[in-house]
Amino acid sequence: MSPNYNLPNALTLLRILLIPVLIVVFYLPTFWGREAAAVVFVLAALTDWLDGYLARRMQLVSALGAFLDPVADKLMVATALVLLVQADPRISTAVAAAVIIGREIAISALREWMAEIGSRTKVAVSMTGKFKTAAQMVAISLLLYRDDLFGLPMYSIGLILLYIAVALTLWSMLLYLRAAWPSLRDGQQTG
Repeated sequence: MSPNYNLPNALTLLRILLIPVLIVVFYLPTFWGREAAAVVFVLAALTDWLDGYLARRMQLVSALGAFLDPVADKLMVATALVLLVQADPRISTAVAAAVIIGREIAISALREWMAEIGSRTKVAVSMTGKFKTAAQMVAISLLLYRDDLFGLPMYSIGLILLYIAVALTLWSMLLYLRAAWPSLRDGQQTG
């Protein structure tokens, strides 16, 4: 059996398959559509944590998983942010989404370039990046849910967490750029 056919990779593929489900339930013309979208997003976030945990614990780390996992995360987050901006088209929501999506594109390109010059470890995932991801996942979940829960304004709390995630997004991007700066400054190129 190929090392690519394992439970962690199946969970990553499930996360990708949940993207169209998220879109469909988000637009369902029912009173529970937004709640269902939040549940789908939380399920996807949990599979993100679980696939990484299982891959390390069961020693099932594979090249396919290392490639697909961040792609699945970025696709799910970007899709959810686009849905949220469409539903709440105010400038603050749009800017937050643009910063988060733009940072993901920039850091992915930076990591790819650093890998090409053999310096990928200089831009490995940091603790700030993990806090950013946690704030982002909780924020998006609450924003998708939208309704008050136990008297708490979930949407307002989600917006605050989204802005915290944006601040962490910018901070972690600066940390990655600072780590990569010597290679960028020296102009190391490939090909």
